[in-house]
Amino acid sequence: MKNIQLTIHFRLLAIFSFVQFLSCGEKQTKQITQKPNIIYIMSDDHTTQGFGVYGSRLASLNPTPNLDKLANEGMIFDNAFVNNAICVPSRAAIITGQRAQTNGVVDLEGAIAPENQFLPKEMSKLGYQTAIVGKWHLHHEPAAFDYYQVLPVQGKYFDPDFRIQGEKPWPENVIKTKGHSSDIITDATLDYLKNKRDPSKPFFLMHHFKAPHDDFEYAPRYENYLVDTFIPEPESLYEIKNHGSEAIRGKNDSLTRIIGSSVSHRNVIRNQAMNIYWNDSTIYKQYRNARDIKSEEYVKWEMDAAEKEYTSKVYQDYLKKYLRCVKGVDDNIKRLLDYLEAEGLLENTIIVYTGDQGFMLGEHDYIDKRWMYDESMRMPFFVRYPEKINAGSRTDAIINNTDFAPTMIELAGGTAPEYMQGKSFKSILETGIEPADWQKATYYRYWMHLAHRHQNPAHFGIRTKEYKLIFYYGKYWVDTDDPNAEWNKKSWGNDFTHHTPPAWEFYDLTKDPKEMNNEYSNPEYKEVIADLKKQLTQMREDLNETDAKYPHIQQVIDEHWND
Repeated sequence: MKNIQLTIHFRLLAIFSFVQFLSCGEKQTKQITQKPNIIYIMSDDHTTQGFGVYGSRLASLNPTPNLDKLANEGMIFDNAFVNNAICVPSRAAIITGQRAQTNGVVDLEGAIAPENQFLPKEMSKLGYQTAIVGKWHLHHEPAAFDYYQVLPVQGKYFDPDFRIQGEKPWPENVIKTKGHSSDIITDATLDYLKNKRDPSKPFFLMHHFKAPHDDFEYAPRYENYLVDTFIPEPESLYEIKNHGSEAIRGKNDSLTRIIGSSVSHRNVIRNQAMNIYWNDSTIYKQYRNARDIKSEEYVKWEMDAAEKEYTSKVYQDYLKKYLRCVKGVDDNIKRLLDYLEAEGLLENTIIVYTGDQGFMLGEHDYIDKRWMYDESMRMPFFVRYPEKINAGSRTDAIINNTDFAPTMIELAGGTAPEYMQGKSFKSILETGIEPADWQKATYYRYWMHLAHRHQNPAHFGIRTKEYKLIFYYGKYWVDTDDPNAEWNKKSWGNDFTHHTPPAWEFYDLTKDPKEMNNEYSNPEYKEVIADLKKQLTQMREDLNETDAKYPHIQQVIDEHWND
């Protein structure tokens, strides 16, 4: 009897153990096959110079310890570029995977309707719950997302309001908050992760900081950060050398006082001193009077010793304000990562970090973005996902922001739809190898001619790993010579409604990474430039970026293509 009982006992134990094994194996299989969560983090105007991992002159200040750690745990991209270095067109490219003339967004007035919010729509098809928190700026309701809490347009740095889903129609459901936007946006994201998502489903979350967009209003706790530190200055802040062309400098430098907003007093229409010292009556008077002066009446600009001293003071104030905003972003990244780790979510979450474009931090005496110069055009971009991406990996493969959506869709297990113009670089992330047929160049276009008193002429161009070719056509995208033409003066804020000279710029980036020497007229580069023009023509056709709809621009291109 005892033997029979023992036999039954061991059989039951074996069955129980087998069931446990199956159950355990089922859990392991479930864990292995569960789709990864994806968090896409984007800061506004956070340029590569404002990181440690990109090795700029500011790296020694250690401005981003938490972001650097995140970057070094995944893959860093050294050649990530925006299609147009201005907020709305960049965000439109990211959410649609399309270029400007395809998605219809060429300037800050552009908008993306819910039916064209392709990235969240595609992620939803793959079983993801989708959410966006922070800056949106694409005007229509982000209704393609399952959840949203977004700033109205640009939003405020302090005590920001947010638009949310509710009983009233968009955009009437508003909540008010107290605090600094970087903290509040992170609070909202953590609240979503803790309380508003379905933990049984993977999530796709876009977490968008307002910072460090100008005017760089940082949280009061950072008031003493870098207060006694001398911020390294770019050499080109004081010496322009052979940078630029007649398109941005004018004949005999006649346009230097109005083209390209500056750190120094050089640009009398908009400079950083006006932003920082707006109450200075002398500067304010100079700004107001500048509107009525014709460019040929400006006194030729010279950086004498007194102006250099003044410019250095403005630059130091400018960079400290900027880096204090960056510090707030970096600290809040740690809050988010700490939560993910504590909740066991970190390892199965793909984390992407980028900016919506670059930003000029005094290079060539420029502030703001818009330019095709690398500090403006280049985006920080890195991805962490330990299961598939090797820590400490880095690539110089060229990507642009239309490639982001296709890549995230493929990382989520889907296939990038044909209507997206961007290409997935998933294989580069997972292998570290750039495919032989991967793109060797990227196309850029800035449409908002002389807008917002930053006074950047309209231009387009091509950027490869070795070279950059820019053509300034210097006209509005609508024909202002046509008396029936309409364009948004209120939004663009133009003081000068004239065309600027067309011209070419060419830079050999292997010899001149700071873009100090325009070599367009150098006969040694004749064949290289001819080949770049050929590539540029083909890219414009392939990407639906020609000027067939803008004959007044095409005429300038035709007349000056072979200059």
